This record gives sequence, structure tokens and C-alpha cells, in this order.
Amino acid sequence: MSKVIIYTDGGARGNPGPAGAGAVILDEKGVVVHEVSDYLGTTTNNVAEYEALVRVLTAVREMFGEKISNMAIDIRMDSELIVRQMQGRYKIKSPLLKPRFLQVKKLLAGMPQASFTHVPREENTVADALVNKAIDAALGM
Repeated sequence: MSKVIIYTDGGARGNPGPAGAGAVILDEKGVVVHEVSDYLGTTTNNVAEYEALVRVLTAVREMFGEKISNMAIDIRMDSELIVRQMQGRYKIKSPLLKPRFLQVKKLLAGMPQASFTHVPREENTVADALVNKAIDAALGM
């Protein structure tokens, strides 16, 4: 596999509130190769967005190992804030987000072909559904 496409999302009901992380990893043909759907407890939307990114990048590293250095990794998110922060276009002002940003940067080391793209919510429905699945399961809904 020479390319993966990642859709990732995080959300909190209330902000802060019950939160979840969701992500889907697709191969170059668009076939799902892995999903992430985790309950995060009580936190904010932006923390949940970063946690989703941390969890999916950890999964990518575990799945592909050293191969990731030669893979194109296209990360698509509906959080303009996180995408712009990862692109270096926005500063990270929140003390809650700075350590998560640094954790993502560390996970991206060795992934020279990783890129971030902001997508509309309508194009991120699978990751969003995984967020809601995690929250619903934790809340017994």
C-alpha cells in the first residue's frame, strides 16, 4: 500500500461534555482497513478532535511500521482549527491543546508525506458516526 486516506473526527456533547473520537483509515482504493471509535470521558470538542488524531496516527504506525516513511498519508478533518494548527497557519493558544499538538507532531515524525485537508462535515460522516457510536455506547443509549 502506497497511500492511505484518513478521516478523523472528535466531538463532545455539551463542550465540555461526554466525548468521543472516531476515525477511519482507507487504502488507496477507498477500502476501509481500520476504524477507531473510542469514548473519551468528559472533555471539549477540540481536545476530542486531537485525541482522534492521536489515536488514528498511533494505529497507522502500528499497522504499517517502517513502511509509513514511504507512504502518502492524507488526513482529512472537518475541524478547521486543528487542520490550520497542524499546517502551522494558526497558533496553539489553549494549554489543553499544546501537549496534544506536540504528541501529534511526534507521531508524524517518520511520515514525511503526511498532509492535512479541511473537509466539510458532509464529507466526514463515517468518522462522525464512529464518534457518536462511542458516546452512545458509553452512555447506554
